[in-house]
Amino acid sequence: MDLNSDLGESFGTWRLGDDEAMLDLVTSANVACGFHAGDALTLQRTCAAAAQRGVVVGAQVSYRDLAGFGRRYIAMDPAELTADVLYQLGALEAMCRVAGTRVGYVKPHGALYHAVAEHEDQAAALVAAVTAYDPSLPVMGLPGAASLRLAEQAGLRTVTEAFADRGYTAQGRLVPRGQAGALLHDPEEVAERMVRLATEGRIKADDGSDVEVRAQSICTHGDSPGAVAMARAVREALTGAGVEIAPFIRTGPADPDSGRR
Repeated sequence: MDLNSDLGESFGTWRLGDDEAMLDLVTSANVACGFHAGDALTLQRTCAAAAQRGVVVGAQVSYRDLAGFGRRYIAMDPAELTADVLYQLGALEAMCRVAGTRVGYVKPHGALYHAVAEHEDQAAALVAAVTAYDPSLPVMGLPGAASLRLAEQAGLRTVTEAFADRGYTAQGRLVPRGQAGALLHDPEEVAERMVRLATEGRIKADDGSDVEVRAQSICTHGDSPGAVAMARAVREALTGAGVEIAPFIRTGPADPDSGRR
């Protein structure tokens, strides 16, 4: 099982999360690309710290929404969204390259993450950007997301994801932020849920029913209260249950003489 977290989200003098501690626990890092969070120096430092630990870097692309932390839906023209995703990929790739690594996958953030799960045009715009940039890059998302279906049709690899610290509906979707049960805070409870998910492919929904969730990666949000303790509890519980913790892909160092690769 892969463990991932959203990192590189500090901006200027504003600090969010403990990236260094999280990078000691996760196997993949969803690094902000400057549109919802993350200034240039933060991104550079995060990519360097991930490379030093052998953590795979993923591009966490988003709507251009610094004020709303990327959590506000924007009805963008698909061509414009494709260009914005390409722009973000290029920015993070530069930081990876100087750190001796490279972008290994793509995961949308916030409102874009949910938009590409449901809206065909937004999902197609994301897939078009990844296909144009590097069709070897996997796309991460919710099981059943439109983005994953369209990515598979385009010949891209897909990675399904579950969220350790988020509640689920009976339909297998995340409980919307702001509603009761959206955020989970007890590390032991969360760890038990993730062991069951990893070993049985099921999780308890907010109405008490069981829902099937098949995931190749588990996310613990880096900006959640007690994020480090929660990530550590999840990792220890999974390894204690005999689940191997490993990235879903392997990335080698960037080669400056062969284009992007």
